[in-house]
Amino acid sequence: MSLLEINSISQQTIEWRKKDTNIVFTNGCFDLLHKGHLDLLSKASTYGDILIVGLNSDSSVRKIKGKERPIENEKIRSKNLLKLNYVNYVIIFDSETPQDLIKTIVPNVLVKGGDYNDTTIIGAKEVISNGGKVKIIPLTAGYSTSSIIKLQKR
Repeated sequence: MSLLEINSISQQTIEWRKKDTNIVFTNGCFDLLHKGHLDLLSKASTYGDILIVGLNSDSSVRKIKGKERPIENEKIRSKNLLKLNYVNYVIIFDSETPQDLIKTIVPNVLVKGGDYNDTTIIGAKEVISNGGKVKIIPLTAGYSTSSIIKLQKR
């Protein structure tokens, strides 16, 4: 379990493909890691041999979620993810979407939470056109970072 660098991921995925390794990819902010995140990541790991998590950098989280986020910085968020035995690799990316990362990795399986659908998942077309699959995992009811933040502010 380790943190991958963007500039080394292309060569690494070539090596995995030579060994017929099934690569699973998901991404997100994973700010204040909670049961919903854990359920998603655990289930995602069952779809292949290696689970790579694309983690939004602090700057991209601010662009997506606002100036008050992230609550935990990217170093803490990546360390928390790497503590999970079902996450093999974490790669931090700066853009607002993982589009370029997905094009580089070309995972066998792209996984997102149930608040997405086939037409709104970034990278789904690329994965499917390369023979891969897209899996949507239902959300765990009652768990979200936003709801945790609201509860803490009360």
